[in-house]
Amino acid sequence: MQDQFIVIMAGGKGERFWPESRLERPKHLLPIVGSSPMLRQTLDRIGDLVPREHILIITNVSQQSAIREMCPDLPPDNVVAEPVGRDTAPAVGLAMALVRHRNPKAVFALLPADHVIHDAEKFQACLRSGFEVARSQKVLVTIGITPTHAATGYGYIHRGTERPGQEGKGIYDVKRFVEKPSIERAREYVHSGEYFWNAGMFVWSVESITEAFQLHHPALLEGVNSISQGLRGGRELSELLGATYPTLEKISIDFAVMEKAKNVVTIQSTFDWDDVGEWPAIERHGAKDGEGNLLSGLGVVQQASNNIVYNDGKRITALLGVDDLIVVHTEDATLVCHRSKAQEIKGIVKALGECDSTRGFL
Repeated sequence: MQDQFIVIMAGGKGERFWPESRLERPKHLLPIVGSSPMLRQTLDRIGDLVPREHILIITNVSQQSAIREMCPDLPPDNVVAEPVGRDTAPAVGLAMALVRHRNPKAVFALLPADHVIHDAEKFQACLRSGFEVARSQKVLVTIGITPTHAATGYGYIHRGTERPGQEGKGIYDVKRFVEKPSIERAREYVHSGEYFWNAGMFVWSVESITEAFQLHHPALLEGVNSISQGLRGGRELSELLGATYPTLEKISIDFAVMEKAKNVVTIQSTFDWDDVGEWPAIERHGAKDGEGNLLSGLGVVQQASNNIVYNDGKRITALLGVDDLIVVHTEDATLVCHRSKAQEIKGIVKALGECDSTRGFL
């Protein structure tokens, strides 16, 4: 266990769950599903899989203080802020540098901060398998989620044959990664039984991910290595990040490494999973009335169906004679949109950010 680390990615701009979420208070800092913030649920789910001092969180400057306050069981220095957002490949490189500085022989898992997983026991068992594979073989491990429907909002993993010597353990070579497909193609994937959802959960050794960057994106590795060298020389991490991080290419780990690497394996998950990516997703985790309405907070709905009502509990929100709406009411903003437009809420946030009179919303 002493060579095992977990790095949690906790950034984001708080766009998809606006107006409840904001730049300084995105989804993972809110109890969107459940009674505690999503990040706190993620930490609790880890349990004693690794020591607390082996858990690192990568976030941004706007959220660093709030996360440190929310996670008093972690050393404050383990909550690290990117000076600018550069997508997931630089974040993985930073995670690699941080873990390598602590233990160059370590294996570490990379997890999102805001997924919904109820079965902690099976989740931990899956990560244990990931650590074991990553420690014993020079591979990049990704966790594959068995699809429950033909989703177009997720990337897919096309699995190959089971790994030799590990038959029956749900560990497969990866043939390829597929970007978000059309509904027709998604149906084909699910029907074939050969595809998993890509949940963005990875496990690898420091050595394996370093070699992958060297092979597939050496320019990014060069920047990350300068951070590592500075740490070894006793320089402050914030100073190193300020000087180097903005120069790193903005690129995802999928494009930079995973789609090019030939040594990727996937472990089939056995736990429940939901990324709760937009407002309509919360109805999968709440009780609806006879007309399909979901109410969170104080609300009254009459002669209406398939609506989602979410408020801060301080006021009553009433709907009469309307269908298929999302209504979110907070202290300083109200959203009303058709549920089919949920993915376009980011456009509202962008418009507010460009308006001087409402710039504070971001």
